[in-house]
Amino acid sequence: MVFAQANNFKVTLDAGHGDHDYGAVYNGHIEKNINLAITLKVGKILERNSTIDVIYTRKNDIFIDLIERANIANRADANIFVSIHCNANKNTVADGTETYVMGMSKNASNLEAAKRENSVVTLEKDYKQKYQGFDINKPETMLGMTIMQEEFIENSIALAGKIQDRFVQDLGKKSRGGGVKQAPYMVLHKAYMPRVLIETGFISNPVEGAKLDSEEGQQEIAEAIAQAILSYKKDFFDGGDSIEAPIEKPSQRIDNKVPADSNNQKKSDTVEKKNEEKSEVNKLEKGLVFKVQISASPKKLELTPDNFKGLKNISCTHDSLFIYMYGSTSNYDEAKKLLKEAVSKGYDSAFIIALKDGKRVSLKDVIK
Repeated sequence: MVFAQANNFKVTLDAGHGDHDYGAVYNGHIEKNINLAITLKVGKILERNSTIDVIYTRKNDIFIDLIERANIANRADANIFVSIHCNANKNTVADGTETYVMGMSKNASNLEAAKRENSVVTLEKDYKQKYQGFDINKPETMLGMTIMQEEFIENSIALAGKIQDRFVQDLGKKSRGGGVKQAPYMVLHKAYMPRVLIETGFISNPVEGAKLDSEEGQQEIAEAIAQAILSYKKDFFDGGDSIEAPIEKPSQRIDNKVPADSNNQKKSDTVEKKNEEKSEVNKLEKGLVFKVQISASPKKLELTPDNFKGLKNISCTHDSLFIYMYGSTSNYDEAKKLLKEAVSKGYDSAFIIALKDGKRVSLKDVIK
């Protein structure tokens, strides 16, 4: 039992698999053991902070149902849920880390990863009754997640981004896919808080697998995860949401070059036109504005259509990671159309956000 302080930041750590559920096994490396070792090390680091309460779904080699893992976090009223796993692939050259948030995806590799982890439900007693209607081979049968996904996805992406950032910057690891990923994981589905699933590396890779199964490698990964959690706590719990206001770019470029034979009136007209456009941009940022968040990444990209699958009118904010947004409108129905456009371009995890006078506000409250 955990006795939490009223104002403490509560972290639920979930060591994937356990007992008869070994997870992936390659070259003598057993996923369930590595997951537990890293999880306990993360918890030990976080427990040094008196303002953090750590809740574990398991602290030894036992099997916990996927729904029960989420329920442990829910009952504790945790602020975040972090599920720790190892990756594996028949291609033993595959390496690098991935951090997922809850959501549907059409990406084949994301879906395969989710199917592999979700298959654990078949090891549970009465799983057909417990997960009635859910087919592990058809992620779309995971119903009822939309509201919770929209409510927590922004913070989930921020946490996942911080974790990936630490892996890349502190450990020099390869970030597979270039940023935060989205997939329908059952263990994340029922956790009603910001939540992420981490694939710390490939135990199928001889080099990376040996590192994951070493005391030194596990401690490095644990430090990176713990520091990311502490950074998230500072930004979203201690000091509130620190997402910056987006910066809009003028839709029309002004040519600053003036012909040699132009008179002062033409120069004045050009300056006036620039000021009018600048004023129009500022006006768009005032009041209530809807945008479509299409991605979050530690990488900074030029806001050109080539970098965003042909989409124009891209804006960006930066906190712990770069958040890229498409479009800008004060009409929610129009925002839905922008969302459809983004999804049609391949941004399956895109979602609508709301800003008031340049600051993020709850979309759910705005709609109400």
